[in-house]
Amino acid sequence: MMMVRSYLGPSDIEGLGVFCHDPIRKGQLVWLYDTRFDVSFFVEDIEHAPAHLREFMERYTYEHPADPERVVLDCDEGRFMNHSDTPAIDLSDPSRGIATRDIRPGEEITCDYGQFTRGAIEFQASRHRVGSLLHAAE
Repeated sequence: MMMVRSYLGPSDIEGLGVFCHDPIRKGQLVWLYDTRFDVSFFVEDIEHAPAHLREFMERYTYEHPADPERVVLDCDEGRFMNHSDTPAIDLSDPSRGIATRDIRPGEEITCDYGQFTRGAIEFQASRHRVGSLLHAAE
């Protein structure tokens, strides 16, 4: 879960992204896996879910930091954090994300998916209609 005030907005990286509301200092805790709020599921349960739910879960869950038979769904904006090769937070400890540098208000908060994904990183097409695309769908 996000440990800083953040918001969703259109991302130049992909669809929606998580953006910094207040200044974040280098070394500050930005994200934390918190079992009180972030929900974990057995992979097997997701495999048997309806197709639309599987699609959602495959996009927004990540591998549980301690149990390879489970995945985690963030309770908040954290699920929309986009990948960057020069991430704003360090997730080398997959249970917490620490700011790698100062992050300005309005800046997108990013992470390196390779720090918590086993195997190849697979990017999916956007699920969101943002800005002018929103009106095109009406």
